[in-house]
Amino acid sequence: MALYLLYESSSGYALFLAQGLDEIGHNTEAVRNSVADLNRFGKVVQLTAFQPFESALDGLNQCNSVSEGLMTDELRSFLELNLPKVKEGKKSKFSLGVAEPKLGSHISETTKITCQSGEFVLELLRGVRLHFDKFIKDLKPGDLEKAQLGLAHSYSRAKVKFNVNRVDNMVIQAIFLLDTLDKDINSFSMRVREWYSWHFPELVKIVNDNYLYARVAKLIEDKSKLSEEHLPALTEILGDEDKAKEIVEAGKASMGQDLTPVDLINVQLFAQRVMDLAEYRKNLYDYLVTKMNDIAPNLASLIGEVVGARLISHAGSLTNLAKCPSSTLQILGAEKALFRALKTRGNTPKYGLIFHSSFIGRASARNKGRMARYLANKCSIASRIDCFAGNYYSSFLIH
Repeated sequence: MALYLLYESSSGYALFLAQGLDEIGHNTEAVRNSVADLNRFGKVVQLTAFQPFESALDGLNQCNSVSEGLMTDELRSFLELNLPKVKEGKKSKFSLGVAEPKLGSHISETTKITCQSGEFVLELLRGVRLHFDKFIKDLKPGDLEKAQLGLAHSYSRAKVKFNVNRVDNMVIQAIFLLDTLDKDINSFSMRVREWYSWHFPELVKIVNDNYLYARVAKLIEDKSKLSEEHLPALTEILGDEDKAKEIVEAGKASMGQDLTPVDLINVQLFAQRVMDLAEYRKNLYDYLVTKMNDIAPNLASLIGEVVGARLISHAGSLTNLAKCPSSTLQILGAEKALFRALKTRGNTPKYGLIFHSSFIGRASARNKGRMARYLANKCSIASRIDCFAGNYYSSFLIH
């Protein structure tokens, strides 16, 4: 039985006839040894037909179809034109060797041509790929490399196209930045408290919130100028008139030292920086909530936007999280404790990042492990729906 080889190059479709296989042998090892020698391999494999692609866009479409195992109309007409005709009701006296088994199945179903794609055929196609520029006489030096490079770029660019509204990389970066901002705002707020306490030490005990403290310090500036006129503004910031009056009274009898105008300016500028960071943190959180509702609405509704974003970030992507079994998702974030327990033969952790969910927080101590296992199971289902289906089923998952 004659063997034809279909080779999909970057510049077009090529059909080869493998004849005289007795010279090199019918086994894979013999073909592998003869591939490097063009004189020997050229006697076995001969070019039958070549059909170049009409344009770069046509080449990209043909490449996409071949990668998906589909035979295009152009490929079908090329095969029917150059392969021997097969009479109806009779088997073909030849077979077609292809690199992609899926493509071979589709060709067999559509045209009734016998296809094969074993290791023997792949070695023959490897030799064709190695000496392809020698078989096509009209190719100029460098043409094949340019076609390969252009098609590779176009194919890769088409494969990485995605919906810009469903980019989980933005969620990963946002949650990293949110954690960094929390640490920085906390550190800077403590520095503002310590710095301004030299001037107004009583304010620390009255205002506990870091953001409100920075706003009050920015408003008061010099405590010696603090008067009843500041009450409306202080009440608006604190939301409590009694605290505002307490601040005014404390300012009159404060034990803090006086600061020079330059020192006060620097304190005010730093307090303003802290306020700006806190405002940006709020905006970033709103952005994260919006992105999570676009990318993983089921996971966000089930476990919360922040915890869901942490799970996606720790897994690396939403796809990686969807591929994780629920047992892995349950202890995601507790890897050190897990390996320490395995090393010391101790108790393994029951939960990782999902511990911050309100479901586990509301559970009793003896039921936290059960709740973590149940919640991880639901989160695993939710992440798979978000990744592969994209539908919204949060009410079903929660109930």
